[in-house]
Amino acid sequence: MGVNAVHWFRKGLRLHDNPALKECIQGADTIRCVYILDPWFAGSSNVGINRWRFLLQCLEDLDANLRKLNSRLFVIRGQPADVFPRLFKEWNITKLSIEYDSEPFGKERDAAIKKLATEAGVEVIVRISHTLYDLDKIIELNGGQPPLTYKRFQTLISKMEPLEIPVETITSEVIEKCTTPLSDDHDEKYGVPSLEELGFDTDGLPSAVWPGGETEALTRLERHLERKVKKNSSPPLSLYGQLLWREFFYTAATNNPRFDKMEGNPICVQIPWDKNPEALAKWAEGRTGFPWIDAIMTQLRQEGWIHHLARHAVACFLTRGDLWISWEEGMKVFEELLLDADWSINAGSWMWLSCSSFFQQFFHCYCPVGFGRRTDPNGDYIRRYLPVLRGFPAKYIYDPWNAPEGIQKVAKCLIGVNYPKPMVNHAEASRLNIERMKQIYQQLSRYRGLGLLASVPSNPNGNGGLMGYSPGENIPGCSSSGSCSQGSGILHYAHGDSQQTHLLKQGRSSMGPGLSSGKRPSQDEDTQSIGPKVQRQSTN
Repeated sequence: MGVNAVHWFRKGLRLHDNPALKECIQGADTIRCVYILDPWFAGSSNVGINRWRFLLQCLEDLDANLRKLNSRLFVIRGQPADVFPRLFKEWNITKLSIEYDSEPFGKERDAAIKKLATEAGVEVIVRISHTLYDLDKIIELNGGQPPLTYKRFQTLISKMEPLEIPVETITSEVIEKCTTPLSDDHDEKYGVPSLEELGFDTDGLPSAVWPGGETEALTRLERHLERKVKKNSSPPLSLYGQLLWREFFYTAATNNPRFDKMEGNPICVQIPWDKNPEALAKWAEGRTGFPWIDAIMTQLRQEGWIHHLARHAVACFLTRGDLWISWEEGMKVFEELLLDADWSINAGSWMWLSCSSFFQQFFHCYCPVGFGRRTDPNGDYIRRYLPVLRGFPAKYIYDPWNAPEGIQKVAKCLIGVNYPKPMVNHAEASRLNIERMKQIYQQLSRYRGLGLLASVPSNPNGNGGLMGYSPGENIPGCSSSGSCSQGSGILHYAHGDSQQTHLLKQGRSSMGPGLSSGKRPSQDEDTQSIGPKVQRQSTN
């Protein structure tokens, strides 16, 4: 009997650097590449149409690349535990390969499939390629517990073996001795479904801004790297440093099935968030009355992607900054709308940005007016995604409620009629929320005796370290152009581990786990904000 192999694609929808697929092909007489589409999951999961389209484009691209190798992708509908016993018999399978899935749900699913395979006499090959390191080894080095600070994580990986180089791409030479049995009705039986077949209404759906697929991804990566090399930044931007944040959250989540929940999550601070469905809906739908926040949420809903600093801004606004709504609610919205939503990174980033775990820098609060104004003084971003505000001059585009009625009429947009008034008083809300968070961490330090917060700093500027702004008044210390004077409350730093200090510079953040560069700033950079330099409270 020959060796009939199946490679089960899940997250790594690619032919390059795919060690499990490469090993599966070796010594096999036949190879079938499958993707299992669970119809129940498609109908009930919190995944929006843009993300589904992105997935289907990835599958179509994978199928097209397999065609070049005289093979095809087999998209099979059903649940893995039901599908594989049937395939093992129908296709006479003797070997199954998968990429290791470190997330709790994936590990539970794969354990069940491996048990079924063993019972059917099928060899199972599992290889790590979705993460850089073996996460279990990192946890083993840390005494059986995941590291919960980035500094500790870096210490652990410095003790590990150097990373292996990527395996060669699957080419016709690699696969030449291995055939894929195909039938004339392959497309009918195993073709990639359309959005309509999955039950989505595509009327009026605009074309994708970010197409999915390995081919598109490699093209974009090449262009991006060329631009970065030409810029010749000093010190050079570390791709490895960016990927480590991803690795950090995967490690923290791998043995914690409650990682995406507050209740029952051992690493998450239990914060009494408010329940406010109306406020949550305004945030999610881009109706907060703050153009910077609304433009970001509009781009997210339309395109499925937003810049990492934009993610920081809207996450802070929803949670500890203004609305005091649980990070779990924001995580669900991102899960629905983001093309690149990832269970571990999404949950970890929301816990971090809401000061619920990992890094407690709650004295740093993003101003929904000043931050955007400093980044894009002319307001072109707002005009693009909120055309109703297009007629406002740059002076008022970030705070249109401050515009005289005559200017509002010329802009053909009356605040409170054509565009909503701000839903909160940012200065009051953020000041109250900072005090709430301060009390929570003081209680934690008192009851647990733990250094969850190295110390609760006093604020030398007297405004709680917040980016103070109230509807109906100008930003203290800021001109209408968005330039900020020293001591204006634009950014202050709290005491704590220096590796947790949050740096914000225009277009770059040093501390964006899962969302940004992950680059540790130099000492000089550490004293900078998005405006002029401000004095750090601690260089510890």
